[in-house]
Amino acid sequence: MKQVRAKKHLGQHFLKDKNTAEKIVESLTGHNNYTDIVEIGPGTGVLTDFIIEQQRFNAVFMDVDSESIEFLKEKHPKEESKIVLADFLHQDLKSYFSGSFGVIGNFPYNISSQIFFKVLDYRQLIPEVVGMLQKEVAQRIAAGPGNKTYGILSVLLQAYYEVEYLFEVPPHVFNPPPKVTSAVLRLKRNDTIELACDEKLFFRVVKQGFNNRRKTLRNALKSFEMPEEVKALSVMDKRAEQLSVSDFVELTNSIAGGERRAI
Repeated sequence: MKQVRAKKHLGQHFLKDKNTAEKIVESLTGHNNYTDIVEIGPGTGVLTDFIIEQQRFNAVFMDVDSESIEFLKEKHPKEESKIVLADFLHQDLKSYFSGSFGVIGNFPYNISSQIFFKVLDYRQLIPEVVGMLQKEVAQRIAAGPGNKTYGILSVLLQAYYEVEYLFEVPPHVFNPPPKVTSAVLRLKRNDTIELACDEKLFFRVVKQGFNNRRKTLRNALKSFEMPEEVKALSVMDKRAEQLSVSDFVELTNSIAGGERRAI
């Protein structure tokens, strides 16, 4: 069988340890009773093997690398129709599934944040995500208010998901070994169907606040149309990293009301 070479330009380090792979696959709980999953970047198929073997989910295996796709189709000929050459980031995921679906993968380091933004776009359809990514990125996503690593993805993901930092994975279990430690996260959809604010404005406020994270919110958010009473709120003396999800919701409502009055 033809071997798959690691593609440095894809940011992909192939997991080779079967015990770790099995542990990752078993981390899928089927939260909210979904039965379909998509695996992102299966590569040499070490996660794929366990997904197929366990037969718990109806899976689609999605990779941008034609060598990996050819290898997996040869390795799992019965699953050939579910092994697709496609870029997860640019797919209409609704076309693959009739309802909700989970996400799993050894996420390429260079696109892991983009994957989570894509998950947010489909948050009403994705009840659970189990992903392996760079330790520092995983810590950032799982961080709480007041932590220096707390950022945009921390707030946006925690608004809709319970984030669990499951375990760390050392470099030597990959081919080629990365220069960093990896970690596995599990995201489980919470009960929030919609935030108690304008969600589009919420995203803008969070992003703008953290894009100027060293500034107080009064200065970081000065591009928003706000009357003086909103600018004078005590929360405006804080920095973005000090606010919880609920604080950002409250701030968004204050800004929304202020913008309406300013028109």
